[in-house]
Amino acid sequence: MTATNAVLSPIFFVGAGPGDPDLLTLKGRRLLDNADLVVYAGSLVNPALLNGIRAECHDSAGLDLAAIMALMIPACRAGKKVVRLHTGDPAMYGAIREQMQWLDRENLPYEVVPGVSSAFAAAASLRRELTVPEQTQTVILTRQAGRTPVPEREALSKLAAIGASMCIFLSVGMMEEVVADLLAGGYVPDTAVAVVEKASWPDERIVQGTLADIAARVQAAGIRKTAMIVVGPALDDASEAVSRLYAEDFSHGCR
Repeated sequence: MTATNAVLSPIFFVGAGPGDPDLLTLKGRRLLDNADLVVYAGSLVNPALLNGIRAECHDSAGLDLAAIMALMIPACRAGKKVVRLHTGDPAMYGAIREQMQWLDRENLPYEVVPGVSSAFAAAASLRRELTVPEQTQTVILTRQAGRTPVPEREALSKLAAIGASMCIFLSVGMMEEVVADLLAGGYVPDTAVAVVEKASWPDERIVQGTLADIAARVQAAGIRKTAMIVVGPALDDASEAVSRLYAEDFSHGCR
Protein backbone atom coordinates (compact mmCIF):
# COMPACT_ATOMS: atom_id res chain seq x y z
CA MET A 1 0.00 0.00 0.00
CA THR A 2 1.36 3.39 -0.98
CA ALA A 3 1.43 6.37 1.36
CA THR A 4 -1.32 7.95 -0.76
CA ASN A 5 -3.58 4.92 -0.45
CA ALA A 6 -2.90 4.65 3.28
CA VAL A 7 -5.26 7.58 3.86
CA LEU A 8 -8.06 6.04 1.81
CA SER A 9 -10.89 4.14 3.44
CA PRO A 10 -10.83 0.46 2.39
CA ILE A 11 -13.53 -0.91 0.13
CA PHE A 12 -15.49 -3.29 2.35
CA PHE A 13 -16.83 -6.56 0.96
CA VAL A 14 -19.69 -7.25 3.37
CA GLY A 15 -21.66 -10.46 3.78
CA ALA A 16 -25.33 -9.48 3.94
CA GLY A 17 -26.38 -12.74 5.53
CA PRO A 18 -29.13 -15.04 4.20
CA GLY A 19 -31.95 -12.51 4.07
CA ASP A 20 -33.27 -11.64 7.52
CA PRO A 21 -31.97 -8.09 8.19
CA ASP A 22 -31.38 -9.04 11.83
CA LEU A 23 -28.80 -11.60 10.70
CA LEU A 24 -26.50 -8.92 9.31
CA THR A 25 -23.47 -8.56 11.60
CA LEU A 26 -23.13 -5.47 13.78
CA LYS A 27 -20.03 -4.49 11.82
CA GLY A 28 -21.87 -4.87 8.55
CA ARG A 29 -24.72 -2.72 9.84
CA ARG A 30 -22.32 0.00 10.95
CA LEU A 31 -20.53 0.00 7.60
CA LEU A 32 -23.79 0.24 5.65
CA ASP A 33 -25.08 3.07 7.82
CA ASN A 34 -21.90 5.09 7.29
CA ALA A 35 -21.28 4.27 3.62
CA ASP A 36 -21.23 6.82 0.82
CA LEU A 37 -21.59 4.21 -1.94
CA VAL A 38 -23.16 0.73 -1.77
CA VAL A 39 -23.02 -1.70 -4.67
CA TYR A 40 -25.27 -4.65 -3.80
CA ALA A 41 -26.21 -7.97 -5.36
CA GLY A 42 -29.80 -6.98 -6.00
CA SER A 43 -31.19 -10.34 -7.04
CA LEU A 44 -30.29 -11.90 -3.68
CA VAL A 45 -29.78 -9.19 -1.06
CA ASN A 46 -32.87 -8.24 0.93
CA PRO A 47 -33.60 -4.58 0.03
CA ALA A 48 -34.72 -4.00 3.63
CA LEU A 49 -31.02 -3.89 4.52
CA LEU A 50 -30.75 -0.61 2.61
CA ASN A 51 -33.70 1.13 4.24
CA GLY A 52 -32.77 4.50 5.70
CA ILE A 53 -29.10 4.53 4.72
CA ARG A 54 -27.64 7.71 3.26
CA ALA A 55 -25.44 6.05 0.64
CA GLU A 56 -25.82 6.16 -3.12
CA CYS A 57 -26.93 2.60 -3.96
CA HIS A 58 -26.40 0.60 -7.16
CA ASP A 59 -27.86 -2.81 -7.97
CA SER A 60 -25.14 -4.95 -9.54
CA ALA A 61 -27.56 -7.53 -11.00
CA GLY A 62 -27.21 -6.03 -14.48
CA LEU A 63 -23.53 -5.04 -14.24
CA ASP A 64 -20.44 -6.89 -15.37
CA LEU A 65 -17.16 -6.88 -13.44
CA ALA A 66 -15.74 -3.84 -15.24
CA ALA A 67 -18.90 -1.82 -14.59
CA ILE A 68 -18.84 -2.71 -10.89
CA MET A 69 -15.21 -1.65 -10.57
CA ALA A 70 -15.95 1.55 -12.50
CA LEU A 71 -18.34 2.48 -9.71
CA MET A 72 -16.20 1.49 -6.73
CA ILE A 73 -12.68 2.54 -7.72
CA PRO A 74 -13.33 6.25 -8.46
CA ALA A 75 -15.42 6.52 -5.28
CA CYS A 76 -12.64 4.97 -3.22
CA ARG A 77 -10.01 7.27 -4.76
CA ALA A 78 -12.27 10.24 -4.02
CA GLY A 79 -12.12 9.34 -0.33
CA LYS A 80 -15.65 7.92 -0.13
CA LYS A 81 -16.65 4.98 2.04
CA VAL A 82 -17.55 2.09 -0.28
CA VAL A 83 -19.42 -1.11 0.58
CA ARG A 84 -19.76 -4.03 -1.83
CA LEU A 85 -22.70 -5.96 -0.38
CA HIS A 86 -22.85 -9.66 -1.18
CA THR A 87 -25.41 -12.24 -0.15
CA GLY A 88 -24.70 -14.73 2.65
CA ASP A 89 -21.00 -14.97 3.36
CA PRO A 90 -18.88 -13.56 0.52
CA ALA A 91 -16.40 -16.44 0.82
CA MET A 92 -19.03 -18.82 -0.63
CA TYR A 93 -19.88 -18.26 -4.32
CA GLY A 94 -19.45 -14.54 -3.76
CA ALA A 95 -17.28 -13.86 -6.84
CA ILE A 96 -15.13 -11.54 -4.74
CA ARG A 97 -11.81 -13.09 -5.75
CA GLU A 98 -11.69 -11.34 -9.13
CA GLN A 99 -12.78 -8.07 -7.54
CA MET A 100 -10.01 -8.25 -4.94
CA GLN A 101 -7.45 -9.13 -7.62
CA TRP A 102 -8.55 -6.05 -9.59
CA LEU A 103 -8.13 -3.87 -6.50
CA ASP A 104 -4.69 -5.40 -5.88
CA ARG A 105 -3.66 -4.32 -9.38
CA GLU A 106 -4.96 -0.83 -8.65
CA ASN A 107 -3.11 -0.83 -5.31
CA LEU A 108 -6.31 0.02 -3.44
CA PRO A 109 -7.14 -1.14 0.09
CA TYR A 110 -10.03 -3.49 0.91
CA GLU A 111 -11.34 -5.67 3.71
CA VAL A 112 -13.79 -8.59 3.91
CA VAL A 113 -16.53 -8.74 6.53
CA PRO A 114 -18.04 -12.23 6.94
CA GLY A 115 -21.77 -12.92 7.00
CA VAL A 116 -24.14 -15.74 7.91
CA SER A 117 -24.20 -18.30 5.10
CA SER A 118 -27.52 -19.56 3.76
CA ALA A 119 -26.23 -23.06 4.54
CA PHE A 120 -26.35 -22.32 8.24
CA ALA A 121 -29.57 -20.34 8.00
CA ALA A 122 -31.12 -23.40 6.35
CA ALA A 123 -29.86 -25.65 9.14
CA ALA A 124 -31.36 -23.25 11.68
CA SER A 125 -34.72 -23.25 9.89
CA LEU A 126 -34.64 -27.05 9.84
CA ARG A 127 -33.66 -27.14 13.54
CA ARG A 128 -30.85 -29.52 12.69
CA GLU A 129 -27.23 -29.88 13.77
CA LEU A 130 -25.22 -30.77 10.69
CA THR A 131 -22.62 -32.75 12.65
CA VAL A 132 -23.97 -35.75 14.56
CA PRO A 133 -21.78 -37.89 16.84
CA GLU A 134 -20.89 -41.28 15.38
CA GLN A 135 -22.84 -40.52 12.20
CA THR A 136 -21.21 -37.55 10.46
CA GLN A 137 -18.56 -35.08 11.53
CA THR A 138 -18.08 -33.52 8.12
CA VAL A 139 -20.11 -30.93 6.22
CA ILE A 140 -19.57 -30.52 2.48
CA LEU A 141 -20.52 -27.19 0.89
CA THR A 142 -20.77 -27.59 -2.87
CA ARG A 143 -22.91 -27.17 -5.99
CA GLN A 144 -24.04 -29.14 -9.01
CA ALA A 145 -22.31 -28.50 -12.32
CA GLY A 146 -24.39 -26.26 -14.57
CA ARG A 147 -23.53 -23.24 -16.71
CA THR A 148 -20.50 -22.89 -14.44
CA PRO A 149 -18.57 -26.18 -14.50
CA VAL A 150 -17.33 -28.07 -11.45
CA PRO A 151 -13.95 -29.87 -11.41
CA GLU A 152 -14.51 -33.56 -12.18
CA ARG A 153 -12.86 -34.58 -8.92
CA GLU A 154 -15.60 -32.60 -7.09
CA ALA A 155 -18.60 -34.08 -8.91
CA LEU A 156 -21.56 -34.72 -6.61
CA SER A 157 -21.35 -38.44 -7.30
CA LYS A 158 -17.80 -38.48 -5.92
CA LEU A 159 -18.51 -36.29 -2.92
CA ALA A 160 -21.58 -38.37 -2.07
CA ALA A 161 -19.35 -41.40 -1.53
CA ILE A 162 -18.21 -39.83 1.74
CA GLY A 163 -21.72 -40.10 3.17
CA ALA A 164 -21.42 -36.84 5.11
CA SER A 165 -23.85 -33.95 5.53
CA MET A 166 -23.99 -31.95 2.34
CA CYS A 167 -25.27 -28.43 1.66
CA ILE A 168 -25.76 -27.96 -2.06
CA PHE A 169 -25.92 -24.38 -3.34
CA LEU A 170 -27.27 -23.04 -6.64
CA SER A 171 -28.65 -26.38 -7.80
CA VAL A 172 -32.37 -26.69 -7.02
CA GLY A 173 -33.23 -26.00 -10.65
CA MET A 174 -31.41 -29.24 -11.52
CA MET A 175 -33.01 -31.34 -8.79
CA GLU A 176 -33.36 -34.52 -10.83
CA GLU A 177 -29.69 -34.43 -11.79
CA VAL A 178 -28.71 -33.75 -8.17
CA VAL A 179 -30.69 -36.76 -6.98
CA ALA A 180 -29.25 -39.00 -9.69
CA ASP A 181 -25.68 -38.03 -8.80
CA LEU A 182 -26.24 -38.47 -5.06
CA LEU A 183 -27.70 -41.93 -5.59
CA ALA A 184 -24.88 -42.86 -7.96
CA GLY A 185 -22.39 -41.79 -5.30
CA GLY A 186 -23.76 -44.04 -2.59
CA TYR A 187 -26.60 -42.34 -0.74
CA VAL A 188 -29.55 -44.74 -0.51
CA PRO A 189 -33.03 -43.79 -1.79
CA ASP A 190 -34.46 -43.30 1.70
CA THR A 191 -31.77 -40.76 2.65
CA ALA A 192 -33.43 -37.68 4.17
CA VAL A 193 -33.33 -34.47 2.12
CA ALA A 194 -34.61 -30.96 2.77
CA VAL A 195 -34.88 -28.00 0.43
CA VAL A 196 -35.08 -24.58 2.07
CA GLU A 197 -36.15 -21.78 -0.23
CA LYS A 198 -35.12 -18.25 0.84
CA ALA A 199 -33.92 -19.30 4.28
CA SER A 200 -34.71 -16.68 6.96
CA TRP A 201 -36.86 -14.52 4.61
CA PRO A 202 -40.52 -13.88 5.51
CA ASP A 203 -41.61 -16.06 2.56
CA GLU A 204 -39.27 -18.95 3.40
CA ARG A 205 -40.52 -22.39 2.35
CA ILE A 206 -39.28 -25.83 3.37
CA VAL A 207 -39.84 -29.05 1.43
CA GLN A 208 -38.71 -32.30 3.02
CA GLY A 209 -38.57 -35.85 1.77
CA THR A 210 -36.11 -38.51 0.71
CA LEU A 211 -33.97 -38.95 -2.37
CA ALA A 212 -36.76 -41.17 -3.69
CA ASP A 213 -39.35 -38.39 -3.78
CA ILE A 214 -37.71 -34.99 -3.22
CA ALA A 215 -37.46 -34.07 -6.92
CA ALA A 216 -41.20 -34.53 -7.40
CA ARG A 217 -41.96 -32.60 -4.20
CA VAL A 218 -39.75 -29.68 -5.25
CA GLN A 219 -41.33 -29.60 -8.70
CA ALA A 220 -44.82 -29.62 -7.19
CA ALA A 221 -43.83 -26.71 -4.93
CA GLY A 222 -42.55 -24.74 -7.91
CA ILE A 223 -39.15 -24.08 -6.32
CA ARG A 224 -36.61 -23.28 -9.04
CA LYS A 225 -33.99 -20.99 -7.46
CA THR A 226 -32.74 -19.31 -4.27
CA ALA A 227 -32.86 -22.54 -2.30
CA MET A 228 -30.46 -24.67 -0.29
CA ILE A 229 -30.47 -28.47 -0.60
CA VAL A 230 -29.46 -30.25 2.61
CA VAL A 231 -28.90 -34.00 2.54
CA GLY A 232 -27.34 -36.63 4.74
CA PRO A 233 -27.53 -38.54 8.00
CA ALA A 234 -27.87 -35.40 10.14
CA LEU A 235 -31.48 -35.10 8.94
CA ASP A 236 -32.41 -38.56 10.21
CA ASP A 237 -35.16 -38.09 12.82
CA ALA A 238 -34.76 -41.66 14.03
CA SER A 239 -31.21 -41.10 15.25
CA GLU A 240 -30.75 -40.96 19.03
CA ALA A 241 -27.02 -40.22 18.89
CA VAL A 242 -25.88 -37.97 21.74
CA SER A 243 -22.75 -35.86 22.02
CA ARG A 244 -20.26 -36.86 24.71
CA LEU A 245 -19.55 -33.19 25.43
CA TYR A 246 -21.99 -32.97 28.34
CA ALA A 247 -21.92 -36.58 29.51
CA GLU A 248 -21.45 -37.00 33.27
CA ASP A 249 -18.59 -39.48 32.85
CA PHE A 250 -16.71 -37.42 30.26
CA SER A 251 -13.80 -35.31 31.49
CA HIS A 252 -13.09 -31.91 29.93
CA GLY A 253 -10.29 -29.44 29.75
CA CYS A 254 -13.01 -26.84 29.16
CA ARG A 255 -16.70 -26.90 28.34
